[in-house]
Amino acid sequence: MEMRDTMKSTKPQTNIKKNHMDVLWHEYADSADHTPITKASLSAKASVVGRVGIMMLSCGTGAWRVRSSMNELSELMNITCTVDIGLMSINYTCFDGNNSFSQSLCLTNTGVNTSQLNRLEKFVAHFSKTKLAESCEEIHSALDAIEKIHGLSSPFILAISAALACGAFTFLLGGGIVEMLCAFVGAGIGNYIRCKLSKHHFTLFLCIISSVSAACLSYTLLLKLLEFAFSVRLQHEAGYICSMLFIIPGFPFITSGIDLAKLDMRSGSERFMYSLIIVTVSTMTAWILAMLLGLKPISFLPLNLALWQWILFRLLASFCGVFGFSIMFNSPVPLAIASGIIGAASNTIRLELIDLCAFPPAAAAAFGAFIAGILASTLKGVVGYPRISITVPSVVIMVPGLYLYKGFYNLGIMNLTSAASWLASALLIILALPLGLIFARILTDNTFRYCT
Repeated sequence: MEMRDTMKSTKPQTNIKKNHMDVLWHEYADSADHTPITKASLSAKASVVGRVGIMMLSCGTGAWRVRSSMNELSELMNITCTVDIGLMSINYTCFDGNNSFSQSLCLTNTGVNTSQLNRLEKFVAHFSKTKLAESCEEIHSALDAIEKIHGLSSPFILAISAALACGAFTFLLGGGIVEMLCAFVGAGIGNYIRCKLSKHHFTLFLCIISSVSAACLSYTLLLKLLEFAFSVRLQHEAGYICSMLFIIPGFPFITSGIDLAKLDMRSGSERFMYSLIIVTVSTMTAWILAMLLGLKPISFLPLNLALWQWILFRLLASFCGVFGFSIMFNSPVPLAIASGIIGAASNTIRLELIDLCAFPPAAAAAFGAFIAGILASTLKGVVGYPRISITVPSVVIMVPGLYLYKGFYNLGIMNLTSAASWLASALLIILALPLGLIFARILTDNTFRYCT
C-alpha cells in the first residue's frame, strides 16, 4: 500500500510533519474503470470495507457496530473479513477464496460525531440497493462526501450547548440560580477554548488542561463579581466543579462497557483507559486550581422546593442537559430532541428512586439506563437514527462527574477515607450505567443477544 504525506488546505499551515500519513483511498481505484465493485479486485473491495470501518470508528461508536458494518459490506461483495478493533486503530484481513488482503489503519485522534455515524449507517444499510452496481472510484467519492462534513455546529454553538448542559447539570446536583449562572458561563468559555484548540489539532492533554482551567477561572471570576456587586454568599463556590463537567468522557465510558459485554476486550479496555486519562488530567487540573484559588468542593446550599417542583424542574433540567450534550456530540436537532426526551424521563426516574425509594445510587443508575435503553429502542424505529446516538447522550448526564472530582480532590489532600468512598461510589455508578443499557439491548435486539 502506497501512502503519501499530503497537507490539506483545511488544516493549519505549520512546518510540523504529520505523524500519521494520509491513506490515498482513490489509489485503489481507477477513475476510468467502471467495473462494478462486486467484480473489482480484492484490494479494491477491501479498501471500501476498511474505509467504512475506520470512518465509523472515528465517530466514536463501539467495536461491535464497526465490525457488523464491515461484515455486512464484505458479504455483499462476496468476501470474508476478520477484524481486530481498538480505540483508534483497525487491523483487518479480507479473503475471497484464493487470495487475502491485510491492512492496518489508524486515526490521528478520536471523538464523537453522531451525525456522520448516522450517514454511514444509512450508507451501509442502502449499499445493496445503491452501491453494488457502482465502481470503486464512485464509492470512494461518495465516502469523500460523507467525510467532508465534519461538524454541524460552530465552536460558538458548541460552547452554548456545553453551557446549557452544565447549567442543567448544576441544578440536578443540587445547585441554585447563582451556581447555574456561573457554571453556564464557565462551561461555555471552557468548551469554546477546547473546540478552538481541537480544531487546530492540539494534543489531548493541552485541550483538557486549557479548557478546564478556563472554565474554573471563569466561574470564580464571575462569582467574585457577583459577590462584590450583589453581596452573593461565597458558599456558592460549590458549583465550580459543575463548570468543568463538559469534559467528562461519557461516550467512551459507556461504549467501553458495551464492548466488554461483547468480549471486545481490546476496544473496551482501550476506551476505558482513554476515559480514565481524561478524568485524571481534568480532575488533577481542577484540584490544583482549587488549591490556588482557595476553592473547596463543599455542599450546595439547600433548595426549598416541593416534591412536584423537584420533579418538574428535574424533567426540564434533564432535557436541557441531554439536549446540550447531544449537540456537543454533533447530533442534528431532531436527534438531540429525541435524546432529550428520553433523558428527561430516565434521569428523573433515577433521581426520584434515590430520593423517594432510598435506592442506592448505583442501582438507580442501572435502572435509569435500562429505561433509557428501552425507550431508545422504541424510538429508533420511529426516528431512524442509530440506537447508540440516542442512548449514550441520554445516559451521559448520569455519569458521576462530581463524585469523580471529589474523589480525586480528597486523594490530593490525602483524605484517603473520603477519597475511597467517593471513588468507590463513582466506580459503581460507572459500572451500572452500561449494564443497564446492555440488558435493555439484550431484550430488544436479537442480533446483540447472541455470541456468533
